[in-house]
Order: sequence, then C-alpha cells, then structure tokens
Amino acid sequence: MPRTPHTVTLDERAFRKSVQWFCEKNSRKKMTDAPLIMLAAGGTGGHLFPAEALGVALMKRGARVRLVTDSRAVQYGGLFSRDMFDIVPSETVRSKTPWALARTGTMLAAGGIKALMLLQRSKPRAVVGFGGYPTLPPLLAAKLLGIPTVIHDANAVMGRANKLLSSRASAIATSLPGVLDHDPALAAKATVTGTPMRPAILAAAAVEYSAPTATGPLRLLVVGGSQGARIMADIVPPAIERLEPSLWNRLTIVQQVRDEDMARVRATYDRLKVNVELAPFFGDLPVRLASSHLVVSRSGAGTVAELGAIGRPSILVPLPGAIDQDQFANAGVLQDVDAAIRIPQSEFTPDRLAAEISALAAEPQRLADMAKNAKAVGKLDAAERLADLVTKVAGLQAIRP
Repeated sequence: MPRTPHTVTLDERAFRKSVQWFCEKNSRKKMTDAPLIMLAAGGTGGHLFPAEALGVALMKRGARVRLVTDSRAVQYGGLFSRDMFDIVPSETVRSKTPWALARTGTMLAAGGIKALMLLQRSKPRAVVGFGGYPTLPPLLAAKLLGIPTVIHDANAVMGRANKLLSSRASAIATSLPGVLDHDPALAAKATVTGTPMRPAILAAAAVEYSAPTATGPLRLLVVGGSQGARIMADIVPPAIERLEPSLWNRLTIVQQVRDEDMARVRATYDRLKVNVELAPFFGDLPVRLASSHLVVSRSGAGTVAELGAIGRPSILVPLPGAIDQDQFANAGVLQDVDAAIRIPQSEFTPDRLAAEISALAAEPQRLADMAKNAKAVGKLDAAERLADLVTKVAGLQAIRP
C-alpha cells in the first residue's frame, strides 16, 4: 500500500475569497484618491503568480492595483478579476529574420502607443514589470511619462526584456543574490527580495524536513514541466533499475509523466515492484514537494525559488539550449550552497543518476543538511519585501499593511 504523505493544510478557498474581497474593494476605489500601482506581466503563471502575490500585498496596504498583460491572460484562471486587466499588444522576438523582426517591432510599437494612452489616463504612481516582452510597452511608456518603474527578475541570469529595461528602471528587484554583481551601476539600484510566493507554497513551507533513516522509506519526487518531462521518462526509470534491489523496497516515487510515455514508464516500475504514483500533472505540487525527501527536476526560476522556500534537497537538470543558460545559473545558486546537485543534460544518464541517488540514500544527514541549506536561500516574505521596495519607489512610504 502507498505510504500516506505528510499532509499540508491548505485553505486556498479562503485565500481566494479574501483576494476577491480585496479585488472588489480595489474596484470600488476606482474614483477615489487611493494610489494606483500598475503591474505588468506576461500571460503565463510564471509571470502572473508573483505579480498577483505582490498585488495582494499592495492592496492590503491600501493601494489600488491593475494588471497590464497580453491576450493570453484572458484564458488564465487567476485571482484578479477580468475587469482589472488591461490588454496591451506585444510580441516576443521569435526569430531574427527581417519579417519576424518587423512583426515584433510593429506589435511592440502598437503596444507602446496603447500603453502611453493607458498610463496617461490612469496616472499610476509606479509601474512594476515581471519580465518578458509584454512588459516592454508599459514600462517604456512609464519612462517617457516620468513614472517610477521597478522590474523584478526571478532568474539567476537576467532575462532579455529586463536587460533592455534595467538601465531605465528606477529600481531592480531580484529573486536571487549576485545576479547583477557584474555591473556595479545596476547592482547599486538592485534589491534581493526573493520571488513572491502563492499561498500553497507558503503553507508547504511550514512543514519541517524529516530526513529518511538509513533503512527507512525514501520519498522521491520527479518533475520536469512541459518541456522537461520526456527526459525524466527516458532517464529516471532505468536509473531506478540500476539501484540495489534493497533500495527498491524503500522507494516511494511520485513522477510527472506525459501521457505518451506513461505505459513504458509504468512497465519499468511494475517490473521492479516499486511503489509509484504517475500522472501528467499534479495539482497539489506544493504538498508533494513538502512530502518529499529528494526532488529530481528542471531548474526553472519558479522551481528553484519554491525549493528554497520549502527547503528540500534536489538533483537539478537544467534545460539545455537556452540563450542565456538561465536554468544552469539557477541550479548553480542551490549547488553553490550544497543544497542541490546540478547535472547538465549531457551528463544526465541512468548510471549517473543512480549513483547520486544511492549516495544520498546512504547519507541521510547530507540530505538533512541540503534541505537546511536550501531553506536558507528561500525568502518567504518576498511579497512584503517587494511591496516595501515598490511603495518606496512610488513615494508611498507611509502605506503599511
């Protein structure tokens, strides 16, 4: 029978109700003098989650908040109501062909004009960007209008859009230390705030790490995201097969697996008689993270921030091919403090992974130390830290929770 994982009490429904109350209150203040802070984020969860977390922190301080985003956010089931969105056209640089560059330039120019009109009408006290090309039009428009701006970057290597904006921004917030050490001018206006976290992660962070015993159960969580699940399906099951049979009996594996890979992955684990749970997606991933002894994952900015917030040891396999090698740098932040083992994909073989898992399983104290080191990197109060910075830049220091 599967071992019951440690439980985390998550009251997401109550949190959402409280956010909706703040949003309704925010909406009713449209005609008041309450200061407005404009948030700019691309229409994906990676950008919207921290923007929304900041928005809630600012609304608790009495500010109004609006979200400037792209058309993808229309389909996003986020916490802010649709009437709090302002859609501004934008485009990402997808290719360097003349046609593609012309299209991107045209879309960004159209977005810039709309953003100028929007900011002139709404008169925000500050504009906060969370990276991605959709943030370019509103932040550049703010600069032209003399409105203070803050950019937040979640990666260990600053993204391309934020690089374009960094010299123009009034202040820079980073999730990780050392991001701007190479540029003294930018470092002088940078503050390490961490990544604002959704409530499920904050709840999971309250669960203390309990290291496995030398012969007791070992809970392994394997996730890879939409771009990384295939490599996990290719490498992890044969790595488990290479472990000593005595370790198979100790393992409880929770693994994200694409539908097309499910049958072959399950066949391997069934043959080994390993206790396993497989699914294409886990809606309760924070609970799974909190329940794990060891995580095998890609190293996106959100993943690294969540591993730090919750405090869990990990084996990280950066996504290869990225221009900025941001995932490689992200994993390095945890590896440098002995909170993670970073394995480049070219070295991520069944033999290598089996060796790392075997070594960690035999050293429970090392796992406990890695968890402690990861926790030291995390910042659970990131939303409040960022709210402090934003209110300072906006000249609203008197506003407090």
